[in-house]
Amino acid sequence: MSAPLTLNLPQGSLRFTFSSEAAQGLKADLGELMSTLKAAAATQGGEPTRRTPQPPMEYRHTGDVFLEVFCNPNIWPSPFAAKVLVTLRDDRIRVTTEAELSQIYEDINAYLE
Repeated sequence: MSAPLTLNLPQGSLRFTFSSEAAQGLKADLGELMSTLKAAAATQGGEPTRRTPQPPMEYRHTGDVFLEVFCNPNIWPSPFAAKVLVTLRDDRIRVTTEAELSQIYEDINAYLE
């Protein structure tokens, strides 16, 4: 079953049809990313140290629309500072914008409840 998902952005929102199965996959990827960022922030402890480079998180879903969520965890000090690049497109329009990781994670959780 598909229902409208709303992703809240700093300047507006995106609303599109999204399945709960796809939302579960996105939630899992975002949760893993947040865990990676939390662990990196905990090991830093405020001290500037070299972190082990982590691979970027890239989520892609093709349904009624194409959704891509991308984040490079190596440039963000914590999950609360992190931003993701969101691309939403179909055959007529393409929107690419930056959003806060914590807000997108919250939106996915609210959608799944």
